[in-house]
Amino acid sequence: MSPASATEERIWRAGVLTLYPEMFPGPLGLSLAGKALAERIWSLQIVNIRDFASDRHRTVDDTPAGGGPGMVMRADVLARAIDAACPPGDERPRLLMSPRGRPLDQARVRALAAGPGVLVVAGRFEGVDERVIEARQLEEISIGDYVLSGGELAAMVLLDAAVRLLPGVMGNAASSVSESFADGLLEYPQYTRPQDFEGRQIPEVLLSGDHARIARWRREQAERLTAARRPDLMERAAREADRRPEPAGIDKPDRLR
Repeated sequence: MSPASATEERIWRAGVLTLYPEMFPGPLGLSLAGKALAERIWSLQIVNIRDFASDRHRTVDDTPAGGGPGMVMRADVLARAIDAACPPGDERPRLLMSPRGRPLDQARVRALAAGPGVLVVAGRFEGVDERVIEARQLEEISIGDYVLSGGELAAMVLLDAAVRLLPGVMGNAASSVSESFADGLLEYPQYTRPQDFEGRQIPEVLLSGDHARIARWRREQAERLTAARRPDLMERAAREADRRPEPAGIDKPDRLR
């Protein structure tokens, strides 16, 4: 393998199938993701689904079988686009941004960032013909319990979340270790100068220089915020603690409350 080919192999490759290619790179061309794109840490391929339509009107949708409002993206057109962007041997997961999909979480983002890249389908209309989802093994991913006009913004959210975890993207690798969801909790409160802001002071513990004490305070604050705002995360952490095997001869610690 030539040096150039070896470099290409190491690049995290993202592909997006969309009816609106002009929306990209959009925010992905700025800040951390944009800098990493320019430095070839990752690559972005945009595929116009309409290019794979077979009629002169470049039709990509049709009325839903069984009746109902709206239109549905055709299986044959989308399948041709997927096959062109992700040929046999391409091991990237094939994702479909969909409000009915599995909720995207930090664990899934980390797994995607650790892989070779992703192929993301940004759906439109009322949805995508179920047969192409099955035939091309599309994994449906949701970024929240709400509906967008299309999957492009959701695709950008997923790509931004994954790209920032790639080696060399974040200036301080430790940043991703302490942020929200890294250990199943929301992130603790952050402070910086000035020490006094409209009568509000930086907590004294953060100025103490006692790193062990600061670590305990941050953990306590993270648990407090998580319990108040995301009790579901606390319950999940408790369940995972219960499933974790206990080392012999060591008392089981109190579960998170």
